[in-house]
Amino acid sequence: MKKVLSYLKGYGGAFSLAIIAIILATVMQLAVPILIKYAIDSVVGDVPAGNLQFLMDAFGKSLGGVVLIIVIMSLLRGIFMFLKGYLSSYAAENIAKNIREKLYRQIQFMTFERHTRKETGDMIQRCTSDVETIRRFLGVQVVDLGRILFMIIFTLIIMGTMNLQLTLYSMIMIPVLFVFSWVFFTKIQKTFKKSDEAEGTLTTVLQENLSGVRVVRAFGREDYEIKRFEEVNRTHKEITYKLIEILAVFWSLSDFLTLIQNGIVLVVGAGMVIRGELTIGTLAAFITYVSMLLWPVKQLGRLLSEFGKTTVAIDRIEEILHEEIEVDTPDEIEPEIYGSIVFDNVSFGYDEHQKVLKNVSFELPLGSTLGILGSTGSGKSTLVHLLQRLYDYEGSIKVDGHELKNIRRSWIRKKIGLVLQEPHLYAKTVKENIGITKRGYKEKEIFDAAKAASIHSNILTFKEGYDTIIGEKGVSLSGGQKQRIAIARTIIDEEKKILIFDDSLSAVDTETDMRIRNALKDRSKDITTLIISHRIATLAEADNIIVLDEGRIVQMGTHEELIREEGLYKRIWDLQQMVV
Repeated sequence: MKKVLSYLKGYGGAFSLAIIAIILATVMQLAVPILIKYAIDSVVGDVPAGNLQFLMDAFGKSLGGVVLIIVIMSLLRGIFMFLKGYLSSYAAENIAKNIREKLYRQIQFMTFERHTRKETGDMIQRCTSDVETIRRFLGVQVVDLGRILFMIIFTLIIMGTMNLQLTLYSMIMIPVLFVFSWVFFTKIQKTFKKSDEAEGTLTTVLQENLSGVRVVRAFGREDYEIKRFEEVNRTHKEITYKLIEILAVFWSLSDFLTLIQNGIVLVVGAGMVIRGELTIGTLAAFITYVSMLLWPVKQLGRLLSEFGKTTVAIDRIEEILHEEIEVDTPDEIEPEIYGSIVFDNVSFGYDEHQKVLKNVSFELPLGSTLGILGSTGSGKSTLVHLLQRLYDYEGSIKVDGHELKNIRRSWIRKKIGLVLQEPHLYAKTVKENIGITKRGYKEKEIFDAAKAASIHSNILTFKEGYDTIIGEKGVSLSGGQKQRIAIARTIIDEEKKILIFDDSLSAVDTETDMRIRNALKDRSKDITTLIISHRIATLAEADNIIVLDEGRIVQMGTHEELIREEGLYKRIWDLQQMVV
């Protein structure tokens, strides 16, 4: 409950006013059976009015006066219920908004390593369904808790003043209902968690399918994907159906216990009326109050079940909020970056048992180009990930004489432009995708960057030119077009002093590849460049080339030196020359 209440911070006043409003509405509701008792016993019958004598003095033996008061109280109750709904919804919606923003911020700064271990669908579900569960609980159940406690206490007090003996009979089933509700709450919590996890898996499968629709169609895997979805959907249905069955048992049994309690009060009360120990009006009021008494106890079970859902949702959200994040420390610096890079005995492993990079050392002077060649899994992409401080490393990486670990992450990433083999494009226009890395860009800058990336003439053939919306992840573009737009997006920002091309020219033909490299050379003379590629022609003009194999540098030199040296580089060169 502490966790739940911690989310109310800043909105305690709104919730307090909502609770006051619901209490006043409950007071109006509790007064109605007293008026009914008065109408039956004193207006229709001849029992003295007692504390309600002022009503007899005002309206006499007229039922119209009682009806008028009940109507006024119902109107007031409606007003108070509206205020309760407005205030609690206002607070709950704002709290949900704050949680979503907090989660989104946390996800932005969560370490890259943590991101690689999380399923996208599950993360989406935590940010949507789980937040909605908390919002619903705070907006409805928290305020209802105040109402339930008030109604139980004051109903028992009113009933006790009417007839203590019948009040005790009216309470027989309360402990049974409460224990039943508590047992139900403890049993159902695990099922709620399983249901949430199953929904997360379902979201993941759906998200993966929608993102990879082109691959699914290309390989004719529609039937496989349908079966995969049906299997996950069936699991979700079975778990949720089990949850519904448990809820059905709870509500059916609680209704049965309520009817037993009503029966006890009716039988005992009728006997007391026959013996003259109780008036008919008092019995009618008691029957109404018993329903009012048992309703909150039953609602307590519902509140506990919703509390179970909310506890699971909070745990899942807290798990994200307590994930390790990237934090810039005060002693980290923001030096002037020009582009000189030195790797000295650098090693790295995704786990402590297996190193991906082993004692890697090389120097890259300002404005020079380094080519990187290696088989799949040799550590090429890992090397550039280290340069962006996505992971910590062993050894030393210096940028312009400053140890990379001492440079603020946000600062070094502003100075490094990275183009991936499979770039992520947004469902925006071509112009917006290219200019997304630079605020206040001018159209000429967009055109110049596109020309350098050899995509300008292609864009002009699109239906809306630079204003063409390219679809989610650039689904309407070819692989080469996506890569070239990503290159334009990277080079438009003059702040970039280091450019990394991670096999990002693989989807373009050799002629376009050469055209792009020449344009980049003219445009970025003082920019340090790292090019990862399996195509020797792309690497040939680099000032220096390193060849990685199983995380180690096995060859280093210029293109002319390496093609004369026996090794992996020469073997790939010979193979590619044969193909040509």
